[in-house]
Amino acid sequence: MFMERALLVAERGRGQVSPNPLVGCVLVKEGKVIAEGWHDHLGGLHAEQMAIHDAEEKGHSPNGATAYVTLEPCNHYGRTPPCTEALMWAGIKEVVIAHEDPNPTVRGNGQSVLGDAGITTRIGLMHEEAAEQMHGFLHWCNHRRPLITVKLAIDRTGSVDDISGGPARFTSQGCLEKVHELRRDCDAVLVGVETVNRDNPQLNVRLVPSTRQPLRVVIDPNGRVDEKAKLLNDGGETMVVQNEFSSLESLLNQLGDREIQRVLVEGGPTTVHHFLEAGMVDEFFLVHADCLHEEPLPSGITPALLERSGLTQYAELVWGQERVVHYVKSSLAER
Repeated sequence: MFMERALLVAERGRGQVSPNPLVGCVLVKEGKVIAEGWHDHLGGLHAEQMAIHDAEEKGHSPNGATAYVTLEPCNHYGRTPPCTEALMWAGIKEVVIAHEDPNPTVRGNGQSVLGDAGITTRIGLMHEEAAEQMHGFLHWCNHRRPLITVKLAIDRTGSVDDISGGPARFTSQGCLEKVHELRRDCDAVLVGVETVNRDNPQLNVRLVPSTRQPLRVVIDPNGRVDEKAKLLNDGGETMVVQNEFSSLESLLNQLGDREIQRVLVEGGPTTVHHFLEAGMVDEFFLVHADCLHEEPLPSGITPALLERSGLTQYAELVWGQERVVHYVKSSLAER
């Protein structure tokens, strides 16, 4: 119950803390929650520190309390002092941890330091739920390249565009809001030059609250991007790269070095197929719209293709008026 609350509290930092992970903390004394905290923004208090501050603000002493925290407390100086020191200073008697921290600067050190200080530690409660919540951070820690999420919308025949006229959105407003939520959760949005020149998209977050905007990445091997494109002239950060699609691994390594942990691919069929063929797609949101294009542009995306690319159906969702099938890499589905 208490760890479930900590996971829920952690969500308050979504879209605001990358490259740090979502973390929540609940302080419990005599079976009752006395305080809670979460990592709210980059450079702000960590969840444990906020929870201790919250207890003191409410007139509760954290001395002798149990801390339920979704990620192993840090034991290094970064943008804030170590959380282990805060927990020891506050007199916390026990720390229950959902997930160990795979960051090379931590690697289990937080748990051992707390144990050496006489604080009882337990790890693994709601481990899988915590892993799902911060899967982009964990993937980056383990692979040092971003997790790749693809979003593609198709009509009833599998078409991604009606080429009988100009560009037009064919999904509902409710679906678009969900896409903006997805952009908020990602550090970068990637498309090919054809998408920029055809649709002139902004690829930013406008329809949901957000304290930051994703990096826009345009793959343009031949220098054909329209210089008047919105994403080149709206003041946001855009990265136009001349990598050939055969150099995707190099591009992702470059993004990983910038601490880009999750990339949303919103390009057309050419871009999406290159990522699939390279085996680099970690999850795929296939949006099914109930419409028919007059002159369809086939996507070529089928369940069989996704399966061959190592993806398996994970869930069915509803975004606005659209049905969405969520596929994930088999290793993530089995986690």
